[in-house]
Order: sequence, then C-alpha cells, then structure tokens
Amino acid sequence: MYLREYETHLTDLANIRGMHGKIQPNGFNTLIITISDSAEMYGSAGVLAKRLKDSAETVVIGGGCVGVSLAYHLAKAGQKDVVLLEKSELTAGSTWHAAGLTTYYHPGINLKKIHYYSIKLFEQLEAETGQAVGFHQPGSIRLASTPVRVDELKYQMTRTHWHPTPQFLIGPEKIQQLFPLLNMDKVLTGLYNPGDGHIDPYSLTMALAAGARMYGAQIYYPASVTGLTPTADGRWDVQTPHGTIRANRIVNATGSATPTRQTTPPHDRPHLFVSFSFCLLGLLFGPYEKEEKMKLQDSWIRDGVPPGFGKELFESDLDRIMDHVERAIEMVPVLKNADIINIVSGPITYTPDLLPMIGPHQGARNYWTAIGFGYGIIHSGGVGKFLSDWIVSGEPPYDLIECDPNRYAHWTSVPYLCAKARESYGFNNVVGYPKEERFAGRPTNRVSGVYELLKDRCSMGFHAGWEQPHYFHKPGDDSGYKPSFRRTNWFGPVGRECKLVMEGVGVIDLSPFGKIIVKGEDSHRLLDRLFANTLPKVGQTNISHMLTPRGRVYAEVTVTQTAPGEFLLITGSGSELHDLRWIEREVCDGGYAVSVCNVTDELGVLGVAGPKSRAVLQKLTDEDMSDTAFRFLHCRSMQLAGVPLRAIRISYTGDADRYTLVMPIDRTHMNCDTNPLEAGLDYFIKLSKPAEFIGKQALLEIKAQGLSRRLAFLTLHTDDIDPEGNESVWHDGEVVGNTTSGSYSYSTQQSLAFSYLPLHLTHAGQTVEVELLGQKYLATVTPEPLVLTEPARTRLQKKQRSV
Repeated sequence: MYLREYETHLTDLANIRGMHGKIQPNGFNTLIITISDSAEMYGSAGVLAKRLKDSAETVVIGGGCVGVSLAYHLAKAGQKDVVLLEKSELTAGSTWHAAGLTTYYHPGINLKKIHYYSIKLFEQLEAETGQAVGFHQPGSIRLASTPVRVDELKYQMTRTHWHPTPQFLIGPEKIQQLFPLLNMDKVLTGLYNPGDGHIDPYSLTMALAAGARMYGAQIYYPASVTGLTPTADGRWDVQTPHGTIRANRIVNATGSATPTRQTTPPHDRPHLFVSFSFCLLGLLFGPYEKEEKMKLQDSWIRDGVPPGFGKELFESDLDRIMDHVERAIEMVPVLKNADIINIVSGPITYTPDLLPMIGPHQGARNYWTAIGFGYGIIHSGGVGKFLSDWIVSGEPPYDLIECDPNRYAHWTSVPYLCAKARESYGFNNVVGYPKEERFAGRPTNRVSGVYELLKDRCSMGFHAGWEQPHYFHKPGDDSGYKPSFRRTNWFGPVGRECKLVMEGVGVIDLSPFGKIIVKGEDSHRLLDRLFANTLPKVGQTNISHMLTPRGRVYAEVTVTQTAPGEFLLITGSGSELHDLRWIEREVCDGGYAVSVCNVTDELGVLGVAGPKSRAVLQKLTDEDMSDTAFRFLHCRSMQLAGVPLRAIRISYTGDADRYTLVMPIDRTHMNCDTNPLEAGLDYFIKLSKPAEFIGKQALLEIKAQGLSRRLAFLTLHTDDIDPEGNESVWHDGEVVGNTTSGSYSYSTQQSLAFSYLPLHLTHAGQTVEVELLGQKYLATVTPEPLVLTEPARTRLQKKQRSV
C-alpha cells in the first residue's frame, strides 16, 4: 500500500494577483513588475546548451504539466515562435509528486469540458508523440453512505446527461462486483465513471514537451526569469541570466503543486471516492485531512517560496490523517494488514474558491495566467487547449468565467486568503450544495454603507468581496444558513418579500454591481464599437451587450449617458474586472482618446422596486416622480431630503433582497456559449446601426444561415424542489437541451425555467421534461412574460399602437 500525505501553502495573491512578485501600477502602459526570489520564477542560474531566442510570439513561464501543455497546443495551432522557460527542470515543483488522477467528473458545468478534453488528449498522446504516458482507465466510483450524499450524486447526474461525459448511478450490487474488497455495510449508491483513471505525471509532461518541440516550440531549462518589463507597444521584455526575450505576450504558468491524492495502484480496480471523508481508494489511499489539521506554509506566505525549491518535500506528519486511516480500514478491511511503503508530503496551491486562474489579466496588457491549480494534471490538457484557442482567435472558445483571474481584487487580503485556503481545503470533505455560502474570511473591507444597519437582520451573501443581504428573518422564522437540495428555510421568507415588493415597495442593496465611467472625446466612438445596441441619449438608460468577434455574448451592461460624452456602465458583481479588461483592451488597440475609471467602490447603489416605489421616493425629494415626469429608462441627479440612514431604514421596511431577484429569474443564458439571436435578445441588437460593432458581421452570417436552437421559457409543477439551471431537458426519451436558470415563481405559484431547445420544440404549448434529482417533471413552453413588468407593458403598448 502507498500512503500519501500532503501539506499545503498559500501564495500571496493579494499583493501579486497571480505571480510571485509585486505589481506596481505606474500608468496602464508602464506597469513595472519586479520578481521576488520565488521557486517559480527564480532559481540557480544553471547552464543552457543553446542560446535563447531574441524574440517570441508567446513566452510561457513554468515547465510543469500546464505550461508545457500550453506550449504544445500553441505550437500545434501554428504559432511559430513559442518559447517555454523553466528555472529548474521539466516537472519540478509540483508535477513530479502529483498522483496523476484523471477524472471525467467535475461538479462545475464548464470545467467538465476541460476534463473531457484532457482525457481524450491523454488517450492519443502517446501515438502522436511516440512518448509513453502511462495512462490507465480502470474507472472510478464515488460512494454515498447517507441520504444527503445520494441527493448530491443525483444532483450531479442531472447536470451530466447533456454532456458527453460517460457517468452512471449504480447500486450496491454493481459496486461490490467492481470493487469486491469493499465493506458494503454503509454503501447506498455510487456514481460510476468508467473512463476515469490515472496517468504518470512525469511521462505526460515529457510527451507534451516532445509534442511541443515536434511542432516547433522552443523549451529552455534551466532558465529562470529574473524580471518582466512591459514595453510601450504592449509587449514584454522577459529577462533571464542568459539574455532578454522580447515577447508579444507572456503566460504565467508557475503554479507549484498539483494536489491529486493517489499513486498508481498495482492493479486496475476502479478508484473509490468515499464521500464522508473523501479518501481515494484503490489498493492505496490518500486523504484530505480535516480543515483544522491542514497546515499553511507560513514562512512561504511571509517570505515567498524559497529560492531553488524544486523537487524538495516536507517532513511527514501521519498524526494529521490517522482518523482517515481508521475510516479507510473500516471501508476496505484488507488495508489493515498493508505496509506503508512511501510517504510524500509536498506543497499544494489553493485559491480561495478552489478554482484556477485562467486567462488574460486586467491592468497588464498581454499578460496571461494559468495558475492556482488544485488539480493540475487533469486540467493540463484542457486548459492548454482553452488558452491556446483564446490566444489564437482573440476570444475564449467557451464560457469559463468562474476561472477568470480577474475575479479577485484589492479586497483579497492575506488574512482572507489564508482563511479561504483552509476552508477550501476542508471543502473536499463536505457536501456540495446549490446556492452555497462559505463564511471564512468574511467580511472583507468591501462593505456598503448599509451593512452595519442590516447585518443582524438578514442572511448575508458574498459577491465579489461584498456582503449583500440574501433574505431577511423575522421573529419566529427558522433563520440561519441551512442549505439543501430541496426547498429550505429561506423559501418562506423570500416568498413574503416577493409579495411585499409586488404589492408595495422594497429596497435592495446593489452596491456589488460593477460601475465603470467612460468619458472623453472618443467615448461615443468607443462604445459604439463595443456595444451592439445604440447608445442612449443624455439622461437615458438602456441595456447593451458586448459581443465577441464570433457574435457570442461577452457581457450584458446597463448603459447611462449621464452628461454629454460621459457614460456610466453597470455590470454584474462577478464581472467587474472581467468587463473592464475587455474595455481597456479595445481602448489600447483602437487608440481611443477616453478615460476609463472603475468607480465600483466609490458608488453605493440602492434599488427601489414595486408599485409604491415612486411614492416612497416622492416623500424624499422635491423632484416630480410621476410616470410622465420621470419616465422608464430615464435618469437624473437629485437631492434626497433627510438623514440618509434614516431614509434607508424607512425604505428597508419592504425587506427586498438578493434572493427576491428570482421573481423575474436571472437570465444566465447570455455568455460566450451563446449568441444574442438565439437568446431572444433581438430587441437589444441593432444590426442596422452604422457603427461596425464587434461581432456584427458574425451575427449577420448567423442570421442568414438561420438558428438551430432558441431560448424557451418553461413552466413546470414540482413538489419540494425547483430548477436553478444546468438541469437536463428531455423529450421522447432523449436529452434535447439544458436549463440555463430557474426558480420558483411566488406570483404564479409554479416553477419557471429557461432552456435552449431545438427550434421545433420551442412553440407555445410544447411539452418537455426537466430532470430534478433523478425525477423528470413535465414542463410546458410558455410565451413570456407571465407578469407584465413596466418594460413589458411599454413594449406591448407600442406594439398595440402600431397595429
């Protein structure tokens, strides 16, 4: 038996935001980055057998499996000048001691694509490169021994049917057949992935390196990077002890660990994932110790990774995992007589949310990251392909915004990062619920002006560093965070708040929304290029979309022209720097004379909603708040009377909150996987406007070719469960699509969902089935809207007047 035990460290992402150094803003085009003595960037000088290239299209820094995969994919895609720099030797740092677990399974919808591609690449890489990779696919079984774990597996199954991933729920008899050494006393069911397996990390990396060289990439080691200096034209001088390379872009792939938790078993039995303790079992196991026993590498946090750290390990500490050893022996009794042959205690990197940081960085032109991997081996192939496609084509091949490196900002302090790393590590041992909240490290310094007033009256949610009310409790309510796969304790309070807003008035703290001001002599020209809608007039507002060159939806933004040539752009809380980077890139590429300022932290936002909203505001201002004087989609600056906190307190008696937004359920169907025509956004897309906005030609081609699917609005009657998005949609025994969002409608007393369906299934009255926790519920395609909101009434009135 092999027993692997791991310690963990956390790098200071707060100060470095993605690399081991300090980023010093000195103007957008003159960013200076100085590199500290870290393992990823700086080591002993070593000796190179050949001279470095003077220039390169892309320089990849880091020779682990992820960096080498990116070099391989870029070169294979035809990029001529790809250079990879490794300070020590390929696989040093974390790849060499990784267990090499390869799984189709991932709870995240988009990351399933990364896993799927990686496995398909691993299956053919040896034949392509001539290098053995040691890839075996005995399958894996995730075990459930409690009813809530059974629900968790069912929850994941309904999000897999519309993917090509081979995955099945199996019963105890099949589990025993596949793994006869297992004690079946507590086993209720299992999630079986027959294509899962394991690969030798060293051999994989060497095969990718062979492929990279075969397609023309240059790999240099030992070649440490000692400094990075941006040039005025957006390129980078990459400094090494052996010379300087002028690069069109750089990719930081310097992560120091890959925490897969299993060595290669001597026999190809399926891997077991025991849900109550998340051990990995074959004839071996490697547990995640409990959260409170996990160790942070404090000296690394304080001083950085020691110079020269490559294939070194830490002292072992078996006491930290002995409770898991006992549970493993209970589950697989033969382990009791096994000998411990080897112990590996190596570093592992964790981001606050367990997800890597993949993509271009806001604030630094042509600087990309591929770091923070907790599961780098299985991510390596898919991430290399994903980033390569993005770099070559200029846009992401599909939506992966949850891994955007720009989801972290100034609020990610060192104490926050340490607390979240510990919590994230412990998350491997707990149930993954929908609408999950995680409380470590909160609140950050990002709280709005009403936080102190409201914090004891509500359940707070977390959005891009902000605390935001999710629902309010009243005396007698079952308060507290109690997640479930079914309706839970917030179902009643949210319904109460919906009724108050629909019949009266409510206020919601929308301060987490990203706020960007664009102004200057070229502001109209810039925004006409960025947005598919026409620009609003001064004092007016509209909804506009930024599209990719392929005509996909990159972002939805509320645009207000507050003064001639000055625009306020409001985007979602999770998209603040994601959208800002896109805007800044266009400013630089097009040479626009504008200023772009992120004012998210400077502007608080309170949304006032409901039929009595105008009456409430009228009591606070001398401005005329009537429908005719202050029309829909208009804006104005006004003075509110009275003490601000008192006014806010009075308004908050309506108790509106984030969860109340499910009333007109969020349209999360707009992303880089979809185009606005199939999403039903024709009203906001002005193909006839003179400006050549990004994605216009692609949309014209899509329109000419015709659509193959369209977004449909579904109503369905369930019992104690509601759709939330990503559930499989069935028709005549076949999967025909997936939901994009869903919720319970308190106004119509039924569940609602959006789903992309083939055109022939999108007419009103068509029935399909939506799968929820393993059960299929009848759903009907329904013309929207069910409730006439103000914009819906306005459009209907215009349509009636034109008839």
